[in-house]
Amino acid sequence: MAASIQKVGPAIPIQCHAWSSDRQTIAVSHNDKLVELYKQQPGGSWNQTDILDQHDLRVNDIDWAPNTNRIVTCSADRNAYVWVQGADGKWKHTLVLLRINRAATCVRWSPQENKFAVGSGARIISICYLDEEKDWWVAKHIRKPLRSTITTVDWHPNNILLAAGCTDFKVRVFSTYIKEIEPKPSATEWGAKMPFANLMAEFSNSPTGGGWIHAVAFNEEGTRLAWVGHDSSIAVADAPSGMVMMKLKTNLLPFLSLLWIGPNRLLAAGHDCVPVLFHVDSAGKVSQGPKLEEGGNVVEATAAASAKNMFKNKDRLGQELVDSRLGTTHQNQINSMRILEGNKVEARRVSTTAGDGALVIWNLASGALAVKLTALKI
Repeated sequence: MAASIQKVGPAIPIQCHAWSSDRQTIAVSHNDKLVELYKQQPGGSWNQTDILDQHDLRVNDIDWAPNTNRIVTCSADRNAYVWVQGADGKWKHTLVLLRINRAATCVRWSPQENKFAVGSGARIISICYLDEEKDWWVAKHIRKPLRSTITTVDWHPNNILLAAGCTDFKVRVFSTYIKEIEPKPSATEWGAKMPFANLMAEFSNSPTGGGWIHAVAFNEEGTRLAWVGHDSSIAVADAPSGMVMMKLKTNLLPFLSLLWIGPNRLLAAGHDCVPVLFHVDSAGKVSQGPKLEEGGNVVEATAAASAKNMFKNKDRLGQELVDSRLGTTHQNQINSMRILEGNKVEARRVSTTAGDGALVIWNLASGALAVKLTALKI
């Protein structure tokens, strides 16, 4: 079967998730202030191994550095924490003072894991690095020309450039060069002059607005930048071709997450409850491919089940008519998506978590999905 449903904790919405380097442990936040760690057992079940409890409000994002084995979390309480596992196996936290007055919305480690970026509702991106001498995390701010909430960030493979998507319908690429911890960067297709906070590129999702940017993603080489917006669109900017932007408006519901799963293939997921494949040709044109599964019609519950569930739904949800089921594996919007096996050049398995509380693992190398991917290369 291409899609495997995993039960990780209670069946309540999962806001975000991240994997350990060995892919045996997952960190999830069930739409609350806790980060829960689950380890897969030999029989396939997931057992909770730890709870990271320091935030005061809902955790908005998690990222797990594979080489240094450090977890970073950010929350609506305006703080970020870096978690390091000690010799006794316990996770010890360090508070990172972001110096913001609004919620921290997204976070990602840089490729070299010597710094991380935190987006926020304060119209600020905090670039945080460890001051070895004082043994604390320092946050430097990128402010201009940001004028709205930063909803998503992604790093260029050179560890210097950072893409950010905002609620002002724009995608921007900034330099995050910090001379205290890294050598002077060499020129890239995005530009040569890279002082800290320098705006390297800016793209509008639409001349007339478009929609909030929900996810951004650099390809493996860092030459292309893709993003998805709330207007049900997906777009790709090609730096070597003179920053040419190609956009595709779809007839699907808006996407919330985006991954490169090949040199010319993208995977997007969101309110349609199923990941969708997209192809990018040599000219940068984006075309829609198949869904990872073809969901059928809404399945209605039987009369016996309806009678049984009517009073349960009245008590639990305050309504009667919750007797239908979508014809897809996920029953609610997909909030986050991660590569589980492989990389941006060739992803073999991806994981999704959603508002239905399910963790689903998609095997892209399985028979049916492999045929779809092969057809998408043409």
